[in-house]
Amino acid sequence: MRGVIKGVLAEELENSLRMEKEYEAALRRLPQGCLAKRKIRGHEYFYLVKRFDKKVKYIYKGKVSEEEIKKYAEAKMMRAKYRKLFSQVKKQIRFLRGSLRGKEAV
Repeated sequence: MRGVIKGVLAEELENSLRMEKEYEAALRRLPQGCLAKRKIRGHEYFYLVKRFDKKVKYIYKGKVSEEEIKKYAEAKMMRAKYRKLFSQVKKQIRFLRGSLRGKEAV
C-alpha cells in the first residue's frame, strides 16, 4: 500500500517540477516592467518602470499608443497570476519532497 502512495507522490512531484519550469519560462517571456503615466503641464507622458538589482529606474517612453498600454496592462495581470501559481507550486514541491523523505526507500 505504501509503495503505491509513494509512487503517486513521486509522480505528482515530477508534475510540479515541470509546472515550476513552465511558470518560470512564462514569467521570462512577459515584457519587463510596467508603464507609469505622468501628467506634466496638462500633457500625459509614459515611463517604463523597471527594477535593476535593488534600484527602480524610470525610463522615458513619451507618448505611447493604446496597443502598448493594453499590452503592458495585460502583462501586469499575467505576471501577478504566474507569480501566484509559481508560489503555490513551490509550496507544493516543498510539501511533496518532505512527504517522500521517509525511512523506507522511495
